[in-house]
Amino acid sequence: MTQITAMLVMFVLYGVLPAAGLYLGYRGIKKVTAPKMLEYKAMPQLGYIPEKSLPDAVKTVLAEINKKGDKLRVIYGDTNNDGKIDDTDSVTETYIMIQNLMDKHIPQAVADYRRLHDLDGARVDSTKIKHSNVTGKEALLEVLGTINVQFDDLLDASYHQDGQKLLVTNRYLQQRFDNSASNMQVQRVTNDTLNDDVNKDVIGKSIQNPTIDKTTIDKIKL
Repeated sequence: MTQITAMLVMFVLYGVLPAAGLYLGYRGIKKVTAPKMLEYKAMPQLGYIPEKSLPDAVKTVLAEINKKGDKLRVIYGDTNNDGKIDDTDSVTETYIMIQNLMDKHIPQAVADYRRLHDLDGARVDSTKIKHSNVTGKEALLEVLGTINVQFDDLLDASYHQDGQKLLVTNRYLQQRFDNSASNMQVQRVTNDTLNDDVNKDVIGKSIQNPTIDKTTIDKIKL
């Protein structure tokens, strides 16, 4: 082993590897000790907020809104029912309202609450806001509660609307099947009447002509 090779090995063993170990250890400790952040699929704007910075009651309502809002965006955004929301879908007023609530109004309300909390964490949960009868925490819960109820109403309306479509489809199919059955019954009666007329005609000719050949007998039997 040459002197240069030995120096490179020493540099790697006593320089690069320890430095890499220290860096990876620092990153691992930082990741473990870092505060857990909020994760809401339908509201990614809230992803920068630590979980501990919001009360449990607020996080519970936010989780409900996130779940309902995700469903509503698909219901009112995927207008052509192809499983995705893109430029081929028509934009509806309801969809825009849902987007604005989840992208703007909810994050803004949470940000306003956090500013109140940063000013005085104790007051935000106990002190009534001037000219009102609610605290900062209660004010945020009222905002989120109003949105949550609105989302419930939209889901309920969608359920009944789609249910009515199923009822209309069923009535239409029943009417079509009933008409088809009636037409088949009328056709059957008509065919039976025609067969009876043919048999009567054959029998009448046989009476008028007593000499009946084998072909005529076969027709009567039929």
